[in-house]
Amino acid sequence: MELKSKVPSGPLEQKWDSHRFNMKLVNPANKRKYHVIVVGAGLAGASASATMSELGYRVSCFVYHDSPRRAHSIAAQGGINAAKNYQNDGDSIKRLFYDTIKGGDFRAREANVHRLAQCSVNIIDQCVAQGVPFAREYGGLLTNRSFGGAQVSRTFYARGQTGQQLLLGAYQALEKQIAKGAVAMHTMTEMIDVIVIDGVARGIVARDLTTGRISTHLADAVVLATGGYGNVYFLSTNAKQCNVTAAWRAYKRGAAFGNPCFTQIHPTCIPQAGEFQSKLTLMSESLRNDGRCWAPVKQGDTRSARDIPESERDYFLERKYPSFGNLAPRDIASRAAKEVCDEGRGVGDTGLGVYLDFADSIKRLGEKTVAERYGNLFEMYERITDENPYRQPMRIYPAVHYTMGGLWVDYNLMSTVPGLHVLGEANFSDHGANRLGASALMQGLADGYFVIPVTIGDYLAQAKLAPVTPEHPEVRAAEAAANDRMKRLVGIKGKRAADSFHRDLGKIMWEKCGMARNTASLTTAIQDIGALKEEFWRNVNVPGSDADLNQALEKANRIADFMELGELMCRDALEREESCGGHFRTEYQTPDGEALRNDDDFAHVAAWQYTGEGATPTRLVEPLTFENVQLSQRSYK
Repeated sequence: MELKSKVPSGPLEQKWDSHRFNMKLVNPANKRKYHVIVVGAGLAGASASATMSELGYRVSCFVYHDSPRRAHSIAAQGGINAAKNYQNDGDSIKRLFYDTIKGGDFRAREANVHRLAQCSVNIIDQCVAQGVPFAREYGGLLTNRSFGGAQVSRTFYARGQTGQQLLLGAYQALEKQIAKGAVAMHTMTEMIDVIVIDGVARGIVARDLTTGRISTHLADAVVLATGGYGNVYFLSTNAKQCNVTAAWRAYKRGAAFGNPCFTQIHPTCIPQAGEFQSKLTLMSESLRNDGRCWAPVKQGDTRSARDIPESERDYFLERKYPSFGNLAPRDIASRAAKEVCDEGRGVGDTGLGVYLDFADSIKRLGEKTVAERYGNLFEMYERITDENPYRQPMRIYPAVHYTMGGLWVDYNLMSTVPGLHVLGEANFSDHGANRLGASALMQGLADGYFVIPVTIGDYLAQAKLAPVTPEHPEVRAAEAAANDRMKRLVGIKGKRAADSFHRDLGKIMWEKCGMARNTASLTTAIQDIGALKEEFWRNVNVPGSDADLNQALEKANRIADFMELGELMCRDALEREESCGGHFRTEYQTPDGEALRNDDDFAHVAAWQYTGEGATPTRLVEPLTFENVQLSQRSYK
């Protein structure tokens, strides 16, 4: 396998425009001859489905929810970046490009990131035209707020519901096409395999989650927009249903998996309340605009926040990173919070928490203004913790939130399997080793509205695709393999529920491949996951039938994939002998505890090729060249 990035030549600012001109086109009359399958209906999937359908392609969209409106994109609360420079504070496409490259610790492709910055300005216009209710100034102009990793205000928002409002815009565009009969919508249907014929993706195998029926669906191209794999840690800010199965089955069918160890820890999550908690709740990064992070100066200080005087408070982000303060990037802010707690200065019953305090902002702006900006977030926090954040500081602690790794894609968003395209969080492409806040929504919509509708035409115009029927041997084989797997899972009849395996896997991943990793912990983790996986396949208990509604079977199927992914993540982290972004190897750090990169040996993308059941995967490398930014030690001080 060879990683061909297909980055166009020429000046960075002209690459995307030149590439669009040079790509092959499908004329409007021919578009209706092509059928595209889209898996996922979050921001990337819904926008891609609607836009490709508008262009004339026949589109089938698959989602395991009962409605696309339930996609996890709604959880991205804080905002969406765009280089509009409405604040006239020095922003530009070039600055957004640079902030994103630097924020990712120089581990992303320059060309992809610059295209993302270019598309950002169009995204806002698109969404405003759809009626997305972005916050506005008194005079009616769109307003912005700041976000981590930037010194300009470029984040557009709709209170604390930005992801939800953007998804509603994409959802309405999709529903319009569904109503016209231009998109065939398959809800409550989960993709469980990719159909690859003669090395080319030609369809998917799917399971109806209400009946258990397994079916095959054929097309001329397949687009995966299935989100990230943060739930490999069990406890994360992701919805419980978020999983890696679609991407993992694509990996096992030949799609290289890029940078799997690059996971993001978000600094502003509600701390874990107990051992039996099933997920964590994110408090939007937008809160760090007006909230100040602090911890007691003294170790073991159990006084309430209101009883700790100002002189005995450590505003640690402002102290360590005076240039960015509370808006330091997520990986840096998370490690700083962990450091405070490791020193015994954490707050709350577990000691795993720091304060996010709005007292100064309420005094300066008034409670009404703060409520207008963050009211729904404050309400959510109070419902979960029974604490009023207007009267006392929030308690926050880092948690797994996003995955920068994903299926490797070239500049056209196509994986190493021809015809298989990957969008949004499911691919590896734009964020390097750490994603800046408010960039996930930007990437999902850029990929769906502006990139894939163009690049997929280039693929279809050149692909010579023979007709394929459901009777094709490879189609039958993929369907039979899916049925056999389901029967195998329900036939084990062990003694442990799938969730208990997931919880154990999460503990291994968090403790040994979480906020800090090292050679010993990663080596042990690979061994522990191998033993857990072996026990799973002989002792998991999946009640019920494979030919009926069976949520226990859904979980077991996904958890089996998570265990294999966990091994690959640890292997990838072990091979990357440097610290960068969210990948913090304790052996590689500066004297003041910051990430220490190794640009000589690791300025590249690591993409893993599946080589068979039980075999060690092959590590492939795509070198990263930096012609427009200077590699430097990342500093926010």
